[in-house]
Amino acid sequence: MTITAPPDPRLAAVCGLSVPAARDGAGRHEYDGTVQDLSPDGVRRGLAALGGPVGTAPYRDPHDEAHAAAAEEALRVRFGELELHRSNPLWHIENLELSGYDRPYAPRAEREAARTAHLRQWPDAVDAAVEALDRVPAPLARATLPPARGLAAHLDPGAGPVHLAAARAHARLVAHLERATADGPPSAALGGPALARLLGAAEACTVDLASLTARVDAERERLRTLLDESLRRIDPTAVPADTMRALQADHPDADGLLAEFAQLVDQTVAWTARLDLVPHHDVEVTVEAMPDSQRRSLASLFASAPYEADAPASFRVSLPLDGWSRAERAQWLATGFNRTLMPNMAVHEVAPGHASHGRALRRAPSEVRRTLHSEAFIEGWAHYCEELALEQGFRAGDPRVAVAVAQDALRRVTRFACAIGLHTGEMTLADAVARFTADVSLAGPAARHEAERGLLDPTYGRYTWGKFAVLDLREEAAKRWGRGFSLRRFHTALFELGAPPLGLLRTALERG
Repeated sequence: MTITAPPDPRLAAVCGLSVPAARDGAGRHEYDGTVQDLSPDGVRRGLAALGGPVGTAPYRDPHDEAHAAAAEEALRVRFGELELHRSNPLWHIENLELSGYDRPYAPRAEREAARTAHLRQWPDAVDAAVEALDRVPAPLARATLPPARGLAAHLDPGAGPVHLAAARAHARLVAHLERATADGPPSAALGGPALARLLGAAEACTVDLASLTARVDAERERLRTLLDESLRRIDPTAVPADTMRALQADHPDADGLLAEFAQLVDQTVAWTARLDLVPHHDVEVTVEAMPDSQRRSLASLFASAPYEADAPASFRVSLPLDGWSRAERAQWLATGFNRTLMPNMAVHEVAPGHASHGRALRRAPSEVRRTLHSEAFIEGWAHYCEELALEQGFRAGDPRVAVAVAQDALRRVTRFACAIGLHTGEMTLADAVARFTADVSLAGPAARHEAERGLLDPTYGRYTWGKFAVLDLREEAAKRWGRGFSLRRFHTALFELGAPPLGLLRTALERG
C-alpha cells in the first residue's frame, strides 16, 4: 500500500462525507477500517466542515478550485438539501460494504486487520442507519432489501464475537427495512427539481430535464435504427430478432470464457496502442473470475487507484454459478457473454476504456484530481469508447461490433430515460419495466431489476450523459483546433483533468 500524507483539511472534509469513494475509488487507505458517520448529527457535522477551516484559501489552479467546489456542492445537495441518508438505504449499505478489502492493494494480513476493524464498527453504523432512515419509501425499501441481505455474505457468526455482534446489527438493519416496506411512503420519486439539483450539483452544471429527455429519446431512435441496420447487414434475409438469437447462441462455454477474454484484452490493448488513441499505453490486465461478494455486474475492472501501489489491473468476469442448471448456465452465457458482446465489454473495461483511463488517473497532476472523481465522466468515457471503437474500425468493420454498440447503448439510454421518468413521476415502476422489455428485450426479474436500480440510484443514467458530454466537447474541439485536432490530442487534454465534473470539461479546450 502506498503511504501518503493525509489530505488537506478541505479535501479531508469531502472524504469524510464520502468515505467509501475515498477509500476504494481514490485509494486513500487512511480510511481503511473506517465507517462514515451517517447519523443525523454526524452528517450535520460533516456538512459544517465542508470548505475547510475559516480562512482556507482557494486552490491555486482555478480548475481544481471549481472541481473541489463541485464535490462540496454535491454533498450539500445530497445530504443537506435532499437528506438522502434519511430516505435511501443504499448509502448505509455501501458504508457497511467490505468487498473493497478483497483487492490486493496491500499485504493480506494488513487488509484483514482493516476488514475486522471495519466489521467491528457495524453495530454503531447500523444504529446510525436505523436512526437516520426515518423516511424510506416502501418501493425503495423493497428494492434495497436484496443488497442489504447480501451483506450477510461477509459474516461468519461462528468466527467470534466481532462477527456475532455484526450479524446481530445486520439483522436489525434488515428488520428496519422490512418494516419500511409496509409502513414507508408509497412514492420514491424525488421530483423533477430535486433530480435536476442532484445531477447538476455533482457535475458543476445546471440541468434542464426537458432538454435531456428530448436528447435521450432521439438517441433511443438512433440506436434502434443502428441495431436494426446492423442485424440486417449480418443476414439481409432474416428477421432481425432471429439474427439476434443466432448471435446470442454463439458463446464460449464457462471453461473457456476467461481464456477468450484474455485474448480480447490483448487485442484491445494492442489496437488502442496502434492507433495511439490515448496518452498512456502501459496497460497490464489479468482476467479472473468475479468473487461471489462482487457479483453485482457481469464484468468489472479493478485497477490500482491513484494512491495505491501500482499493480496490474484485474478484469473480473461473473461466471455461471456451480449450482445452476445447464439451461440457466447457457442463458447466462448467451445473454451476457456471447461473442458479439464480449469485444465491446473489453473495449469498455480495458482499452481505451477504464484501464487506459486508470493509467491517467494515477498521473493526474494535483491532489484534487487524484482524489475527487466524477462517476459520470468515468462511465461516460468508457461508454464513449465503445462508439469510438466502432468509428475507428475496430475488428476490421465486423458488423457485430455495431450490434454490440447499439445493444449496450440501448440498455444505458433506457436507464437514463427511466431514471428521469421515475423521479419526475412521469413513469411508474411498471412503466419502467415495460420500457426495458420493449427497448432492451429484458423480461421478468431482469427487467424489474434494471427498473428498480433507477429508484436506488437516480444518477444511473450517467453512462449516456457522460458520453453525450464527451462527444459534444469533441465536436467543439474539432472546430476550434481545426487542422491541429487529433483524437490523441483531445483525449490527452481530457485525461489531464483526471475525472472532471461534466460541467468543467471545457478546460480541456482551453489548455489542450
